[in-house]
Amino acid sequence: MLKITVALTLLLSTLVPANAHQEESEQMTVSHPWSRATAPSQKTGAVFMEISTKTGAGDRLIGAKSEDADRVQIHGHTRDGDIMRMRPVEAVDIPAKGSVMLAPGGFHLMLIGLKVPLFEETTIPITLIFEKAGKVEVEALIEAAGASGRTAAPMKMDADMKHGSGSAPAGSGKTK
Repeated sequence: MLKITVALTLLLSTLVPANAHQEESEQMTVSHPWSRATAPSQKTGAVFMEISTKTGAGDRLIGAKSEDADRVQIHGHTRDGDIMRMRPVEAVDIPAKGSVMLAPGGFHLMLIGLKVPLFEETTIPITLIFEKAGKVEVEALIEAAGASGRTAAPMKMDADMKHGSGSAPAGSGKTK
């Protein structure tokens, strides 16, 4: 009986999409917010996700904040000759009934002055601020340091550039 239970559990776990966790508001869906684990002394991190609008009107991600970082900035990458450079941007446009990926090598949220290390299999709270939809609360799942975002397990909802660093002592991340 134990073998059947284990086999059934393994089979069912493969049927759940890797990016199954999401947060929804009336206007927006935020799918699979995630970040990579950081070293204990590291003061920056990045958060990635997919943001979709549900309405016929587009919106703009105009900011974000987290109690676990001094600042959160929206960043994008621009090409300067043969070099890609990460830079803050004012906003990210989300098209009507469309979506935008915040992903490594593209738009992302930069956590500056981390107050706690980001430990694998914990979460970090993020408040996304939209021009029309207002604030949407999400929790980003912390994956392994080299993660690409496609390997995260579903969760229950309840990082060579040098940026500014915070001076707050490191604590422990929030567990899921």
